[in-house]
Amino acid sequence: MARRLDTRTTPAPGLAPGGNVFAALLAKARPLVMGVLNVTPDSFSDGGRFLDPQAAIAHARQLSAEGADILDIGAESTRPYGGAVSVPLDEERARLAPILPDVVALGVPVSIDTLKAAVAAWALDQGAAIVNDVWGLQRDPDMARVVAARGAAVIIMHNRDRADPAIDIVADVAAFFERSLVIAAHASIARERIALDPGIGFGKTAEQSLTCIARLDQWRGFGVPLIVGASRKRFIHSVAPSEPMERLGGSLAAHLLAVKNGASVVRVHDVAPTVQALAVAAAIRRAR
Repeated sequence: MARRLDTRTTPAPGLAPGGNVFAALLAKARPLVMGVLNVTPDSFSDGGRFLDPQAAIAHARQLSAEGADILDIGAESTRPYGGAVSVPLDEERARLAPILPDVVALGVPVSIDTLKAAVAAWALDQGAAIVNDVWGLQRDPDMARVVAARGAAVIIMHNRDRADPAIDIVADVAAFFERSLVIAAHASIARERIALDPGIGFGKTAEQSLTCIARLDQWRGFGVPLIVGASRKRFIHSVAPSEPMERLGGSLAAHLLAVKNGASVVRVHDVAPTVQALAVAAAIRRAR
C-alpha cells in the first residue's frame, strides 16, 4: 500500500508565522528572477539533465550564485504543449526528497511546482515557501486549504485543457483569475500572499501567448504581483524557428517586455543572462 504523505498544518520551517515571502522579495524594488529546476526526465527544454540529485543540487547552487531570487522546483513535467506523463504521488516525492532539503538550505526562497496538494504540503513542511500551481487552485480541491493552513504564498497560473484560437484570451485569463481568487478568499489565503501568472504556452496558441505578454497590464488591476514564464517556450519558435535550447534571445526579449508591461517576476532557465539584461535595461531607463 502506498504511504500517504503527511498533511499536517505546521508552518514551513524558515518562514515565520505571519511572514510573507512575496512582500519580502518585492521590497527589493526591482524585477525578481525565478530560476527553474526541473527534476524530471521529460521536461520540454532540459528533461533528464537534473534528475540525478547531485546534479540538481549543483544546478540549484549555480542558479543561486547567478542571482536567482526564487528557486522553482518541479518533479512532474507540466509540459505546456502536451505529452507529459502523470507521475504518481510517491514517485514525485521520491524525486524531491534527496534534493529539496539541500536546496532550501541555500537560503533562497523555494517554490514547489506541483499539481498535487499532498506534495505541496510535504514540500512546505520541508521548508518551501511558495506553491506554484499551474491550475490556479482549480484542479486539486485540497490545494487552497494546504496553502492557507501553512501560511504559504501561492502562484495562481492560468491554464486550459486545450487551446482555442477563437476566444478572447485576455478575457479568458481574467475570468480564470477571478474564479481562482474566489477560491483563495474562501480558503482564507491572504491576498498579499498571491501572485498571478497568465501561463504562457499553456492552453494557448502562439499568437495568444504573444498577446498575453503584450497586454499584461490588463491584469494589473487585480492588485497582486504578475509573473511571466516565457523561457524557451514554443511561441518563440513561431516567430524565429529554433529548438528550445536556442531560444535565449527570444526569452530575454519576452521577459524584458513583460517587465515593461507590469511583470514583477520572471521565471527563467537562464538566470545569469536574464539578471544582466534586466540590470542593463534598468540602467538605460535611469539614464533618460
